[in-house]
Amino acid sequence: MPKSRWLAPTWTALPSGSSPPPSFDPGPAVHRMPRLGTMSTLRRVRIEPLPERLFDAAIRLWQDSGLTRPWNDPEADLRRAAGGSSSCVLAAIGDDDGLLATAMVGHDGHRGWVYYLAVDAAQRGRGLGRQMMQACEDWVRSRGIPKIQLMVRATNRGTIGFYEHLGYADSEVVVLGRRLDG
Repeated sequence: MPKSRWLAPTWTALPSGSSPPPSFDPGPAVHRMPRLGTMSTLRRVRIEPLPERLFDAAIRLWQDSGLTRPWNDPEADLRRAAGGSSSCVLAAIGDDDGLLATAMVGHDGHRGWVYYLAVDAAQRGRGLGRQMMQACEDWVRSRGIPKIQLMVRATNRGTIGFYEHLGYADSEVVVLGRRLDG
């Protein structure tokens, strides 16, 4: 089994030249983002809790993005997180009501965790992954949680580079696990 790296943010200030992102309201309000990248038509995106009507699309996105594993049931993961009091599955939804990206976020009272960050292949490279991570950080911060982290397989260099670009760094810990369901 590949070794995982545990990444946590190393900065709190915005990078030079950046403007502050909109605050994430975990209630019914949504992030409204301007057009992405150089798309020829204006595309508005809202980030909000994943509506149940898009659960199947989220699972397909996770599968298409290579995030699922045979020993994990993505539907059970999604339903647990969507129904939890300390977790949420955020969705980036386009103006056509289609699913563009997801991120599962939650906390244990001390640290926040991010899982299943996935951006539709046609939407990659336009800043949507960064926007989703900002929404996750806002979600965790709004609950008074002082730290956020995630796990990335050590062999996934491109994804590690993405998170490092956002200010996350290897926390130099080993993640140990044990299955309790079988």
